[in-house]
Amino acid sequence: MKVYEEVQSAKFLVTGGAGFIGSNIVAHLLENGAALVRVLDNLSNGYKSNIEEFIPNSRFEFVEGDIRDLDTCRAAVDGIEYISHQAALGSVPRSIENPSQTNDVNIGGFLNMLVAAKDIKTLKKFVYAASSSTYGNHPALPKVEGNEGKPLSPYAVTKAVNEHYADVFSSIYGFHSIGLRYFNIFGPRQNPNNPYAAVIPIFCKAFIKGKSPKINGDGITSRDFTFVDNAVQANLRALFSSGINTHEVFNVACGDQTSLNEMITLLNEISNQSIEVIYGPERLGDVKHSKASIDKIKKLLNYAPEVNFKEGLQLVYEWYIKNDVKE
Repeated sequence: MKVYEEVQSAKFLVTGGAGFIGSNIVAHLLENGAALVRVLDNLSNGYKSNIEEFIPNSRFEFVEGDIRDLDTCRAAVDGIEYISHQAALGSVPRSIENPSQTNDVNIGGFLNMLVAAKDIKTLKKFVYAASSSTYGNHPALPKVEGNEGKPLSPYAVTKAVNEHYADVFSSIYGFHSIGLRYFNIFGPRQNPNNPYAAVIPIFCKAFIKGKSPKINGDGITSRDFTFVDNAVQANLRALFSSGINTHEVFNVACGDQTSLNEMITLLNEISNQSIEVIYGPERLGDVKHSKASIDKIKKLLNYAPEVNFKEGLQLVYEWYIKNDVKE
């Protein structure tokens, strides 16, 4: 990945930095000489194990706190130049089970971060994790920014509201942020044992154990699976972007799509096995197919995917073996 000279001597806040994507961002910032990387995380959806290696680093700070508390957010942003807001409660099924909690964290917490950040004089850029779920039931492929449908889950509603709040803060307060619509990010540090784990860690764990994974539906469901290094790159390009003087959202993906059945074929190839899957009912709130247009982020942020799906799947499968996820 490109080394960003701007990282050196700069001060960063990564909310949700003990989570999957957040901890990967933290690792890259520290590796490239950031003066300070502060993490705000309440560890409800993140893991201390994701940041243990950073704790001895004098340029790393960990604040255990909740974005639902405005005073905590104000303290976390103090003296910060760049904010990468990753803290959220993901998972469509979790949002269906507990829409109130998802709303409180994803909308209330996001609003707190906007309020806390907009008056910080040291701040240069605010980038936040948006979601491809915002496209909802819009049938067109690829998904293009500006062509959104109706949300299909409480989670999708919260991520759409984030974008509306960010846009309002831009027009009313002149506080311009950038939202990154992630398309099924996967990679190292993504926990396969979380009850709301994503499909790739669940499948990798099953293959490592030699067991048949379960597919919700017929397996032709497809996604624009995106290796986490590409998401880290997008965050850095957004944080150090220039000439963007309004609120903008960008798709973060590879501009491709892979079905769950195709993923199973690749995992059998990678693991040198012949495991068959178990098919079950489709999941409520799920979109059938997803593929991103990445024209806008290529043009305005010079983003280009560095790791394709097959390469990323090989890398993460090997990472899970190395980190012993069998139990």
